[in-house]
Amino acid sequence: MSDELYRPGLEGVIAGESSVSTVQGGLTYRGYPIEELAERSTYEEVAYLILYGELPKADELKAFRQRLASQAAVPGAVIEMLRHVPNSAPLMDVMRSGASYLAHWDPDLDDTSPAARLRKAERMLARLPTVLAAKHRLRQGKEPVAPDKHRSLPANLLWMISRQEPSERLVRALDVSLILYAEHEFNASTFTARVICSTMSDIYSAVTGAIGALKGPLHGGANERAMEVLSEVGSVDNAEKWVRQALAEKRRIMGFGHRVYKQGDPRAAIVKPLCAELAQEVGEMAMETIAETIERVVLEEKGLRPNVDWPCARLYYYLGLPIDLYTPLFVVARVAGWSAHFLEQAASNRLIRPLSRYTGPDRRAFVPLEERH
Repeated sequence: MSDELYRPGLEGVIAGESSVSTVQGGLTYRGYPIEELAERSTYEEVAYLILYGELPKADELKAFRQRLASQAAVPGAVIEMLRHVPNSAPLMDVMRSGASYLAHWDPDLDDTSPAARLRKAERMLARLPTVLAAKHRLRQGKEPVAPDKHRSLPANLLWMISRQEPSERLVRALDVSLILYAEHEFNASTFTARVICSTMSDIYSAVTGAIGALKGPLHGGANERAMEVLSEVGSVDNAEKWVRQALAEKRRIMGFGHRVYKQGDPRAAIVKPLCAELAQEVGEMAMETIAETIERVVLEEKGLRPNVDWPCARLYYYLGLPIDLYTPLFVVARVAGWSAHFLEQAASNRLIRPLSRYTGPDRRAFVPLEERH
């Protein structure tokens, strides 16, 4: 095979066509700039857009919200399964198992029609937040909180996690983060979902595989690692010394740089002012100063700008959420994107089967066991 066709990590390789989103000329979902969606819409509107291709009319959005609310409760057997999962199990593993387990109670599981696939996508969109909140509470020795059909998806998630009434500002902050995490073209987890779909497997298998891909620290897990960096730094006075020493030791500082966005992640620019607002509200301005210092030094020394995981880590911290919920929240958001790509792949399917560049021994003759020395 010609070396000209080989790109490590498939960098720069066009591996398919999609109408769901693009990063060319700025991130857009179905043609709508992410900046406008984050400012003027809600996660439920954006999820509808991603799944159905158009922004919903008022009656469509109302019906969509009602469907999500009616599907948010999970079967009792799923809650029992969560009780038996060790509390030491990472929540991303719980989300992966939860996505797979939910399939057993889906009445449309074997129906491969486009309409049934959409119904299954909506059920996962509605139920995975409930799985996350339920296991979080069980780990704390508390009983799960039933979903409230009168709340939006982000408001309901915060309610089920804490059983406390969240402020409008907190709900809006989570809402925006879910919008920004909802979809991102052919990233690793989305490509995983499309590969699984291309074998004519089912949507639950595709989402389960996508969650496995998202778990990695070079993909979804970066937001948790970013928060660990901020915690390790500890104080404003230590920030510059810490980051310069880390760079000198060639440590990778998670939350900076992006395979696609060489001039900065537009999603990070949207979240940053929200972080400042929440930090002011909860009295955590010192962490914003630490983050600013790290951003400045990393840009000076490495030329790298923050990606969306850097400010989202702080945003979730200001929301009072434990670190191990950060990547599972990414799952809650990205189900919409994964499902849309599954539907798109299924509608015009071709088995995804690339070649590899062989680097092993030349062809050789088999040696019988008794002759091997």
